[in-house]
Amino acid sequence: MSCILHIETSTKVCSVALSENGSLIFHKEDMEGPNHAAACGVFVEEALSFANSHAIPVDAVAVSEGPGSYTGLRIGVSLAKGVCYGRDLPLLSVPTLKLLCVPVLLGKEELPEDALLVPMIDARRMEVYSAVYDRALHEVRTIGADIVEADTYLPYLEEHPVWFFGDGATKCQGVIQHPNAHFIEGVLPLAKWMFPLAERSLHLGEKRDVAYFEPLYFKEYVAGTPKAPF
Repeated sequence: MSCILHIETSTKVCSVALSENGSLIFHKEDMEGPNHAAACGVFVEEALSFANSHAIPVDAVAVSEGPGSYTGLRIGVSLAKGVCYGRDLPLLSVPTLKLLCVPVLLGKEELPEDALLVPMIDARRMEVYSAVYDRALHEVRTIGADIVEADTYLPYLEEHPVWFFGDGATKCQGVIQHPNAHFIEGVLPLAKWMFPLAERSLHLGEKRDVAYFEPLYFKEYVAGTPKAPF
């Protein structure tokens, strides 16, 4: 079992958490952002101080890998790499869209066996960054930039009940009106939900190269001129 430091800065929310042996033991969140440059380093320092004061050795650092804000991801990954270098710790990465699925799967709402999950990150206008997963988080459709129209997800909606969530899903409710479409509000990518995915990566030895790891910025999914990062 292990203690993992988690850093999540992919959207306007900044959050840091510590988990130990599958349980959350520390978390801080700033919902007023984007204030990543000011808040994230302070949160990381507080988390490490908490671990030190409780004589808990940190075994790894996990960072949300995107897609997401260029500036936010750059800050989070830089801090994660700094801690890894300073403490000689392995670096883990958690796909942001899979991270969004965790509170939905752990939530009170019972999902049918054939349900599909479509986490969405707002990409401005009527574009979102999304993927399609089943309940076991197997990738049904890979990450992509979608222009949301009534039939964008029709092949999945015709065959399955589909749950849409994330900060990009709200603007889609008036467009996607299929009877199999369901929307969950208030789902955010937060560090406190990272530990199931990070612990699995650590157990499987899925460590990232600290020197060369780069997150998935929004611009990598946009054809043509990259969008301006926020």
